Amino acid sequence: MIELKNVKKRYEMGENIVMALNGVDISIKEGEFVAIVGPSGSGKSTLMNIIGCLDVVSDGEYELNTIPIKEYDQDTLADIRNRQIGFIFQQFNLLNTFSALENVMIPMTYARMPKAQRIEKAKELLTLVGLGDRIDHKPTELSGGQQQRVSIARALSNDPAIILADEPTGALDSKTGQEVLAQLRKLNDLGKTVVIITHDNEIADTTDRKITLKDGIVASDEVKVKA
Repeated sequence: MIELKNVKKRYEMGENIVMALNGVDISIKEGEFVAIVGPSGSGKSTLMNIIGCLDVVSDGEYELNTIPIKEYDQDTLADIRNRQIGFIFQQFNLLNTFSALENVMIPMTYARMPKAQRIEKAKELLTLVGLGDRIDHKPTELSGGQQQRVSIARALSNDPAIILADEPTGALDSKTGQEVLAQLRKLNDLGKTVVIITHDNEIADTTDRKITLKDGIVASDEVKVKA
């Protein structure tokens, strides 16, 4: 599903060239539950942007569902992001003037889904994440964990094959963070491919596979042996 071959990403900083990624090879199959972990400056955020079609490679190949991403223009990449990838962010990125229901409906609006269908699906998704009784609440009326669950429901709104979570527990206390990780595990059990970007090895250890980046390369790739 996700295939990176000798991927390099460089940024020009004045006269200097910074290699954020320097030859990354990663293959992630459909239905995997994977963490990409590494310290600040390791390249994991750059890698997340490439996997999420928010950025493109400088060299090498990135294929999503066997199709080379660099062949697409920005409009097509935006459509791919909306339809194939669900994003979950550390700071939730919810609109405070919108209800939970309206926040979840946003990607479906961009996909031009009929309004009645959007409302029904948003209700179903909020119920799935345990917020069926909070659909009319605005983000400021919800706890941090509840806000993150709204963002999970929003990420599912267009039934994406991939859930890409960037530090999804970073703004939460440990108990609430564990609840969010349990929600991500539930999504994986339902067949979603889940990729978590994190600096926290404890969070990475809850997944089935841990890919560690260091200085723009893959330092290790560990698959947990299931009992």
